[in-house]
Parts: sequence; structure tokens; C-alpha cells
Amino acid sequence: MPHGTAYTRSPRCRNSKTAKRNYAVTQFESTDARRAFPSFDEPAFKATYDVTLTVDKGDTVISNSLIKSDTPGPGDHKHTIAFDTTPKMSTYLVAFLVGDFQCTGDEQDGVKIRVCSTPDKVELTHYGVEVAKYVLHYYNQYFGIPYPLKKLDLIGLPDFEAGAMENFGAITYRETALLIDPKTASVDSKKQVGNVIAHEMAHQWFGDLVTMEWWNNVWLNEGFATWMANKPIAAMHPEWNIEQDVVEDEDGTMNLDAQPTTRTIKARADTREEIEQMFDGISYGKAGDVLLMVENYLGEETFRKGVHAYLSAHLYGNATAEDFWGAQTATSHKPVDKIMSSLVEQPGVPILTFGKPEGGRVSVSQRRFYLSPSIEPKTEQKWTLPVCFRTAAGGQSCELLTPGETSVRIPASDLLYANATGKGYYRTAYPAEVYDNIVAHVETDLKPTERINLLGDEWVQVRANKATVGDFMNLVKAVVRDKNAAVVEASMGDIGSVYGRIAATQQERSGIAEWLRKTVSPVYEKLGPPSDTDTPNTRLLRSRLFAILGFYAKDPAVLAQAKEIANKYIDDQASVEGTMGQTAAVIAARNGDAELFDKLQKVYETSSNPEIQIGALRLMAQFEDPELDKRALDYALTDKVRNQDAAIQIAIALQMDANREQVWQYIQQHWDAIHAVLTPEMGGALVGSTGAFCSEASRDEVQQFFSAHKVASADQEVRHAVERINGCIELRKLQDPNLKKWLEANGE
Repeated sequence: MPHGTAYTRSPRCRNSKTAKRNYAVTQFESTDARRAFPSFDEPAFKATYDVTLTVDKGDTVISNSLIKSDTPGPGDHKHTIAFDTTPKMSTYLVAFLVGDFQCTGDEQDGVKIRVCSTPDKVELTHYGVEVAKYVLHYYNQYFGIPYPLKKLDLIGLPDFEAGAMENFGAITYRETALLIDPKTASVDSKKQVGNVIAHEMAHQWFGDLVTMEWWNNVWLNEGFATWMANKPIAAMHPEWNIEQDVVEDEDGTMNLDAQPTTRTIKARADTREEIEQMFDGISYGKAGDVLLMVENYLGEETFRKGVHAYLSAHLYGNATAEDFWGAQTATSHKPVDKIMSSLVEQPGVPILTFGKPEGGRVSVSQRRFYLSPSIEPKTEQKWTLPVCFRTAAGGQSCELLTPGETSVRIPASDLLYANATGKGYYRTAYPAEVYDNIVAHVETDLKPTERINLLGDEWVQVRANKATVGDFMNLVKAVVRDKNAAVVEASMGDIGSVYGRIAATQQERSGIAEWLRKTVSPVYEKLGPPSDTDTPNTRLLRSRLFAILGFYAKDPAVLAQAKEIANKYIDDQASVEGTMGQTAAVIAARNGDAELFDKLQKVYETSSNPEIQIGALRLMAQFEDPELDKRALDYALTDKVRNQDAAIQIAIALQMDANREQVWQYIQQHWDAIHAVLTPEMGGALVGSTGAFCSEASRDEVQQFFSAHKVASADQEVRHAVERINGCIELRKLQDPNLKKWLEANGE
């Protein structure tokens, strides 16, 4: 899921527990408030709420508003807590939580901010307070509409299916999405926690203050929060290069949207199950990416004014997609309505095919793009798109491509690149001579975000059989020495697909491994050993290169180093920088023995740090030793592993190449026990992981099994999984011969 955000569908009120006690917490989105109190439980019916709870004397209560009164009784062992009247809001945003929560607090812009947890984790709340303070001030300034409540609580819950939930004034989080120790946490963990905090806080405006009229426009909540969350985190930590992560995430979203069973951003959501399945990569990822593209076209300040106009017009009310793009059109005096309606109301991702530049213009055609070359569009689709060309000075010049246009103006430049900054929601294809010129200048002229975009475009051309895997490998060679971790990650992520989904024989995988050792090892060695003065980018870059050499190259020196670092890190997290420590632990686990498995199990059962605890649990699912793999699966179904984590453990094990068939057999043989622990959200994750298979026999088994064994709200995931399997079968058949030729030509 896009950065652990709130893909949340849980019962109305659940028992969240630790080893010492139970907690009572609510989770009402999307249709469960009606099960807790009589109400018109639809987002358009807004009201104010007076919440009063009678609880045990030693318990605290958190709700949307500040406590108004706390009186003893009834009886000697109870007290009654009443809260101030809430703002006018939708039913699904009501929240109350009961337990012995402890909090760390501060104040920002006159608002009391607290981060709360169970008592044993209160020391891990400080990071969240600092992020929340920064984000609140940033949003107050950006929106020009102050946060409307007197307090904001962020609460980490020990047993919570959701990533997080934006209850007005009382945001709930899974512990791993909120509670970390910044002194030992990896750069990735800091980014993720910061992003999830910012995402849910953005909902206080997008979703809580102004709410979609109906669930078919849930992207007005989730897409906005996804787009918005990156802004304060990028401003708070410019050294994290958030803009590069955004473009890399966009690439994954476009791949999702290039499958035949994708949907429109605005889609039918009449039943509970249809509503639940709206919380997906389209509502979060695609909607956020479309907003990013329009903002890039209009300019940040013009777009901000449009956002302010939209929010101001619908405060404490409801809105539609048309309301938003109407406000942006009126503010900018540009056809935002046509751009957004073409992307919100049509499924799929466009591909723009450019000709050779002539006379200050270039020809361009557009059609819907599919990853599979065997799929032809059934109907002609065209979009209204802002196309931004790279200028000679490294800036951008944007032109509006309408459905009827076949050519656009281009700026004077020796390099035609049609997605400046990488923020356009479209794929690109160029004539051979134009593309070769881009590759020749990829490291000298293109920005990191543009390199990431180019890598993604080239890989999908391989998927669609419009380019060879050798073409992609040659592009990887051109960027392998890039100094940006996200660029290297983008290139090597698809190397993993070449290794696992194109290579049909062990001989070919060995050839890829040898090429990686020769190509990547010198780059890794040049970085030198870790240092306290390393920037976050250097730490990430070192860990990404280390992972490549461990996962795919199977470099003996790296495997030995990973074992040494992992043991040191597991024994004492403060002794190793977290980013490298966690990467080494993954490599070590894949090649690990029973002794390492035992150590990880002990860490999981004894650690009070959620990042370390859940990290150890996840590692237990990645051992390639068949006996330890079986042991991890058995352990996932014990009462030591919460339901919210059990299905993820099994899904992770299914992703591992070494034992995939064994894991699949285990799932079928233990289905009753597995099905019993499936939550709605996690059921979809487990089903989706079967897309890792790559044979017709496995595909047929997956279809038949889930046809006979239904998983709630997961029918879309079954279709996607089957499509991914079919895509792998097709990709291997078409590109494996090309891989053989490339390996032969490169001396492997």
C-alpha cells in the first residue's frame, strides 16, 4: 500500500490488546457507525456530537474533542467523562478510545498536540510530536484555514487493522505508523512515519472539514491527502529527496492502471463491498498523481489558491469532483475541468508517442496503454493533458494536448524530453534516434526525477514488447553510477523482475548475478564504509547497492558481511545505523539458519519498539530454508501473532522465490485456520500475493481455489493476481530469448 496509509475497513468497535490488558477502540469508516449508535450513517448527513462515556476508574478516554467534565461514578469503580461538542462532521469520523493511554504533548499555533500510546511505548512518541507540530503549522499556512479544533491527538494502537484513520481530532494509527526511536530508526522508517502522520493530518481538511458527498468520490479524501502529505515532509526534510520518491511511486501506480481490470477514479460504490474496494491504489495513488500533474501545470501558488477557494466554499459541508475542478478552473482561467474530467472519468493510463521534431513542433499521438501486448483497446480513448517539455536551461515549457491535436510546440533544445520533472501522468515513446539521444544525456542533462521516469517508461515498453530487455539493461548500465538512491532503486527494482520473472533458467540467473557483481560492486566499494557524517541519501544508496549484491548477485563477501552486521544489529540496534542494519538483516534472513530464526523470534516476543518488533516478525517469513519457512508459517497462525499481521506474514512468504510452491500448498492445506484470521484488508493482501506465480498451472490453481474459497472484498484482487500471472507468462515467453542474447553479448 501506498506509504502505509489508511486502507481501513474494520468492525465498529474492537478489542485492541496488549499482553497486560484490553483496549476498546472505534473504527467506523466506512459504514460501521450505524452499528454503534442510531444515525443517518452516510457522509452527506453531517451533525455535531456530544460524547459521554462511563468507564473503569483507572482508565482514560480519548475522543474527538477536549474533555468537558470528569465526574466519579456511577459506583465506586467508575467515572464518567463528557467531551465538548464536536464540529459538524460525518458519522464515520466519530471516535472514542478507552484504556490506560499515556501521552507526550506540546502546543502549536494555539492547538494542543499529543501523541499517545500504551504505557510501555511512551518514549517512542516524541518523534511524532515534532512532526505533527511542523505539519500543523505548514497546513495552517498553506490552506489559509486554521485547524478548527482546540486539540489534536495521534494515538498508536497495539492491535489495529488499519494503517491509520483520520477521525476528526483523534487520529488512530497502527503502532508501526507512528511510534519510532529516531536515534535507531532507518531513513525509510522515518520517511514512512512522517508521511503517514502528514497524510492523516491532511484529512483534517480534506475529508473531515470538507467531505466527499458520496463514496464514489472517495479520492477527494484519499487522493488529496496522498498528494498533500509529501509537501510538509519535503519542506521539513529536504535532504530526504521526497520528490524522487513521489515519481517512483507514480511509476508503480501507472503500472496498476495499465492492467485491464483497472477502474475510473470516480467509480460506482453502492454496496458496502463496493465501497470497501474503493480504498485502493487508484483512489490514493492515481488521484494524487493527477493532482500533482495539474499543480505542476498551473504553478504551485495558483493551484494553492484554487485549493483554498474549494475548501472555503464547502467548509463543514460536502463536495463533488466537479466542485473541485470548477474552483481550480475559475482560479487559474485554464481548462482544469477538461483535464481532470478526462482523467477522473476515464480508466487507464495514456501513452504519448512522439515523432521527430520539425520546425519547432513535434507530432504526437495518444492512446490507452496496456502492459500486455496482447490487449488492444476496445474503444478509442483520448485525454486532455498538459505535456511539459524540458527546456535547454533545464526548466519546463508546458503545452496542452487536446484529443483533437496531433502536434504540439516544443522549446528550442537539443534534447526532446516530454515529461520535464517527471510529474506527468502518462507514458512516453520516442523515435529511436530521439531516444538514443536521451540515453546519451541521461546522467548529464536529466534531473533525478526525469531519470526515474525514463527508467519506468523503458521498462513498460519491455513489458509491452515494444523494446527488448537488452534495451532496458543498457539503460541501467547508463545510470548504475547515479548518486541518487531513488534512481538506483528504480533501476534495480526492475532488475529484480528480470531476475525473477524473465530469466527462465538458473544459468541465466547466474549470468545476471555475475554481471551485477562486475557492474555494481565497484560502485558500492567506492562509497566506502558507513560514517556518522553520511547524508540520508548516502545511507540509502549504500543499502540499496548492498541489497542488490546480496539478493541477486549473491556476492559471497556481501553475504558474509550481511551476516555479521545483522547479528550485531539484532543484538543491539544502537550499534548499527538502522538503514544498513535492516538491509543486512533481510539478506541474512534469506540465507539464515535456525539460530538466527530463534534470535528473531525472541526479538519479536520481547521488544517494545514496534519498528524492531514487527521488523523481526517480517524477517521470519523470508528464510529460504524450507523447514524454517514452514516454521514461520506455523508461527503466524499461533496466538502470538495478531490477526492484522498473520496474513501479511503468509503473503511475504509467498513472495519468496525459493519456497513459493511450498507456501501455496501450505495455504491450501491450512485454509480454515488462515481464513479464520483474515481481516477484510489483510485478506486482499494475501490474495494479491498469489500474483507472484508465473505458470499456467499455478494460475489455474489460484483461480480455482479462490473461486471455491471466497475472501471478502477481494474479488478485484483475484482478478489482478491472475492478470499479473498472465503478464509474467507472456513476458517470459517474449523476452527470455532477448535476455539470452544480451547476456551472451555482455560476456556472461
